[in-house]
Parts: sequence; structure tokens; C-alpha cells
Amino acid sequence: MALPARACQPRLAGMRDHKAFLSALSPATRAALTETSNLAGLIHLAGHVALIAGLGAAIAARVPFWWALLPVQGIALIFLFTLEHECTHRTPFRAPALNDWVGRVCGFLILLPFEWFRAFHLAHHRFTNIPGEDPELDSAKPETLAQWIVHVSGLPVWGQGVALLFRLATGRERARYLSDRALPRMVREARAMLVLYTLAGLTLIWSPLLLWVWIVPVILGQPFLRLYLLAEHGDCPFVANMFENTRTTFTNRIVRFLAWNMPYHVEHHVFPTVPSHKLADLHRLMRDDLRVTAEGYAAFTRDYLARRR
Repeated sequence: MALPARACQPRLAGMRDHKAFLSALSPATRAALTETSNLAGLIHLAGHVALIAGLGAAIAARVPFWWALLPVQGIALIFLFTLEHECTHRTPFRAPALNDWVGRVCGFLILLPFEWFRAFHLAHHRFTNIPGEDPELDSAKPETLAQWIVHVSGLPVWGQGVALLFRLATGRERARYLSDRALPRMVREARAMLVLYTLAGLTLIWSPLLLWVWIVPVILGQPFLRLYLLAEHGDCPFVANMFENTRTTFTNRIVRFLAWNMPYHVEHHVFPTVPSHKLADLHRLMRDDLRVTAEGYAAFTRDYLARRR
């Protein structure tokens, strides 16, 4: 049985870890789980893009109560993070170049340079929840209600993103997980992003369109992404076992669609080469091994805050 949302228990005697789980999978099962598909990825992408385009068109047309669509558009846009995240693993599509270019476009839309994020995220996978090694732990999780409010607002993320972009563009970004060979690509991408942001900003002189269909929505959507991301590893033990240091959150189809099935997060960390459209299959194979789960994001947030009291 999966443990309740508050559970972040040490490994129980006799229960297998993620390495034992993977060793028990047959070669045929591994091959079936890791087979990527351009078609499956493009169908999902088409649905996500259609949602963003439809909401953007309604906002641009100023339909009645168009302002109420701004946070909805923001959620649809900001959750492109989960697609960019998947593209770092090159799993949404079979074609490597398609993964890379989709990841770059997503990164531009949410101020997260793809080439840098690939290095950051793969280091996170190598050292998940290990202090001093996992770069996600370089930024502390909120430990008080006041810190949680600031964190969930998403406002610090934008300042950090702008600072990172300028450090990359000027060749001043250095981190333990960045290779010298990859840095030139990161510099070129950051400079290209700055040029494109400048051009986008210039359009605001004669039209507020991008302000209402893109800029304001992503700012409004960021808090929802912060809440979502906090559930992935928040309050999980600092251990190497993926069944303990990561949380799967049970949620509805809409959230799983927007998040590219990443609520199956233990599953993703145990076997990161499995494409998002097959994570439900992997979940069925490992659900009896799950230790840390949450019955939805509201339940996780309630328990997270309760532990701080």
C-alpha cells in the first residue's frame, strides 16, 4: 500500500529499493517501456498548444470576462516547464532534434534557458536529494509560513531567471554541473533569448497583445507551478533510494495532461528514460513499491504547512 501524504519514512526492512525494482524488469519490458514515439508526443503537444492558442485568442478578442482567463492561460503556459523538463531527457519524441527545439521554445516562453536547464536537471537526477550534490537543494525549501508565501508567489523565480540569463549571455555563469564543452551553447542560446525578448518588448510600444496573452498570464501561473514542484521532493528524506526521496502525487487527468504525466514522479526518477505517455504503465508495475505519495496537491500542501506548525 502507498503511504499517506505525510509519510517520508526511512526504508523499511525487506522492501526493495529502486535498483532492485529495475533489476527485476525483463529486457522485453524495459524495451517496451522506453520506446519513444513522435506520434504520441506530437498528439500531446498539439493538445497543449491548442489550449494555449484558444485561450490566447479569447483573451485577444476580449470575450466577456476575458480577464478571468488570464490565470488559466498562465497555468497552460507555465506548465510548459514539464514539457521542457521532459525534453532534457529526449523522451517526448523519437527525433532528438525535435526534443531539443521544443525544449528551447518552451524555455523561451517561461524564461528558462534550455541548454542550461538540461545540465542542471540531469545533475538533479544523478544526485536526487543529496545535499551538496543535487543542485535543486542549492535553493532551500520554505521552512516557515512567510517563506512559503514568498516561494509560492513565484516572484523570486523571475528575478533569478533574469540574473541567470545575463550571467549566461556574458559567459559568467559557473556551476559544478556545467561542463566547459556545453558552455558555448548556453552562451549562444542566452544571447539569442535576449535578442528575442528585446524584439518582443518592442512590440509593446504599439500593441499590448503580448502583455495580455503571454507576460501577465505566466506571472499569474507561476504560483501554481511552485505548488506543483514543491510536492515532487518536498519533505522527502536525503537518501539515494528513489522510492524514498521522491513523491508521486495522485491527481486528475487534467493535471496529468498539463504536467505531461510528471505527477508520476517516483516513476520518472526510477526510470527516467520512460516517455511520459508510458509512465502510467510503469506506475502499474511499481505501485506496490511506492513509499511516499500524496492524495492530491491540496492534501500535500495542507500536510506540508501542518508540519511547519
